Amino acid sequence: MLQLSLMRVTYAAIMRFIALILLLPLIASASAGEIYTRDGVTDGDTFYLAPSAMTNDDPAHQSWVTYSLMKSTCQLAIGGDNPARASSFECEFKSRSHLAGAWQEKRQQNQSITDDYLDALSRVRDAGFLAEYTVRFFGKKHWELPEGLRVNEFRAWRKKNLRGHKPETRIIGSWNYRPVS
Repeated sequence: MLQLSLMRVTYAAIMRFIALILLLPLIASASAGEIYTRDGVTDGDTFYLAPSAMTNDDPAHQSWVTYSLMKSTCQLAIGGDNPARASSFECEFKSRSHLAGAWQEKRQQNQSITDDYLDALSRVRDAGFLAEYTVRFFGKKHWELPEGLRVNEFRAWRKKNLRGHKPETRIIGSWNYRPVS
């Protein structure tokens, strides 16, 4: 299993190299027209980072790279015939938590950077409502939810602190099938 440090961006060169290696099959199969989308999901059993993960140093973009890697790793751990469609509360919650953490770290390095969605997500996490936020905005009927969700408290907090909020997901990469050998 690939494990990445999310504490500093000192791994950027390593990430770029790993992403390049992961992208080679995607580039080859994309030219063959094998990537397709159904119901808004690009199907597959292998996640490939987009080339922008290696070249775009924008702090928001790199935070979403963290989210994409966490979510795809979790989906692969869930498994099934098509990991691209795997979904669980724990997977989405952990990925959003790492997203908020990566953004907070980048904000500590440079207070002048802003991103409306990531700033809002950080406020949600700081208020202790990330689990409730995940369920409210990304929940699926089949998810097993944790006990102790504070739905009413979150609803009241959300009305005061997240007016007009629109949830976002920016996946930096795509799913495709591994070439059959």
